[in-house]
Amino acid sequence: MTRLIRTDWPDFGTPDLPPPLSLGECQARLEALRQAAKGRGFEVIVVYGDREHAANLAWLTGFDPRFEEAVLVVTPGDALLLAGNECLAYTAISPLVGAGVVRVGHCASLSLPSQPRGGRRLADWLGEMLATDDTVGVIGWKWFDADEVDDPATAVDVPAFLADPLRRLARRVENATDLLMHPAHGLRCRVDAAEIARLEFANHMAAAALRRMVFGFRPGMTDFQAVEAARIGGLPLGCHAVLAVGDAPGLASPSGRHLTPGLPASFNICHWGANICRSGWMVRSADELPVAARDYVEAFAAPYVQAMSDWCALMRPGVVGGAVWRDMMRALPFDRFGVTLNPGHLIGLDEWVSSPIREGSTDVLASGMAMQMDVIPGHAVYGSTRMEDGYVIADSDLRATLARDYPNVARRCDARARFMREVIGMDVPETLLPLADTCGIVAPFLFDPAQVLIC
Repeated sequence: MTRLIRTDWPDFGTPDLPPPLSLGECQARLEALRQAAKGRGFEVIVVYGDREHAANLAWLTGFDPRFEEAVLVVTPGDALLLAGNECLAYTAISPLVGAGVVRVGHCASLSLPSQPRGGRRLADWLGEMLATDDTVGVIGWKWFDADEVDDPATAVDVPAFLADPLRRLARRVENATDLLMHPAHGLRCRVDAAEIARLEFANHMAAAALRRMVFGFRPGMTDFQAVEAARIGGLPLGCHAVLAVGDAPGLASPSGRHLTPGLPASFNICHWGANICRSGWMVRSADELPVAARDYVEAFAAPYVQAMSDWCALMRPGVVGGAVWRDMMRALPFDRFGVTLNPGHLIGLDEWVSSPIREGSTDVLASGMAMQMDVIPGHAVYGSTRMEDGYVIADSDLRATLARDYPNVARRCDARARFMREVIGMDVPETLLPLADTCGIVAPFLFDPAQVLIC
């Protein structure tokens, strides 16, 4: 029987700075991409990135385009990174560029409108790297199924100014985004111990900021004041900060609304590699809820917490993603909880990479999957509730490597799992590594966040 207790939110310490992305890691990733491309029959891989869709480029090179677009062209023996006016100097952040493994070219057409042009055109740069009989794999940020487009193989998700010259220059151009992002075989969809350390640092930064914000909530303050209290630390943001109060749409950012008692609210802090989200009501107790929602805890929030315990129990290597979907939809019936998106997904520098958890999915959960507990209910009367944090599924080998290479990270993950089991009462297997100190916390009454739901 789920119930409320009064408890401090845990603080398991501040992580050390994680290791920077190394030249060796980048070289291994680039070579893995070459091998995956060869296995699919691609002579050339072209990776597109922009401010919103930077994760693939950043994962491969350590460089993310800012303000502009960028293009990476990879062949078996060469690699060329094209950048615009403002990003050209910034490409030096890439270990591959610094080591001369990846060449850099200036393409002014990738710059912002009205900035100086001139120099080599994009088509000229591409022509240097492609042959007329090449099959080119294009990596954007999504791929398509047969029920979406007529020919999924040739439906590329990059701008026409890149797709058109590629099609003129090469024999065939296909979508190859799945090579990096598909949940079953995508190269980005498994993390190692170093990546776990980076993800934990991002989760800590986001969770600490969200905790400061929640414990700073006061009746009558504006949403701007609330987010200011978060003191967001400076890591790149994975999405805009959200604080949606009252009838504001769920993805709304602060706009000057007041934290008025009796209103629902949803909010998040999202960095690259972490998105910490919560929902609840701007009240101190159930007595302050609207009359129709007085049973919010018993009828809505408590069953949700139990379902998230069930979700944790399923996060083991070998569990089929479709089974997780089925069990979550049974635990959270649609007519009451209204969950429309996947109950969990992979996370990277981009907040949503892809998900093995889909209706009918045969993809299996695997060690090294960085999973976001992202199960979003919604109800016209009860509003929402949320326990959204980052985790990694880890078998015994990965856990042993983490304990050897990053013992403090492993210790904090163990401490969080114990808190979730022993204080919250959740079913957390040893294969699930919680990355944030907020893992397991649902505080339904946001003006008194020390009241926490337990199983």
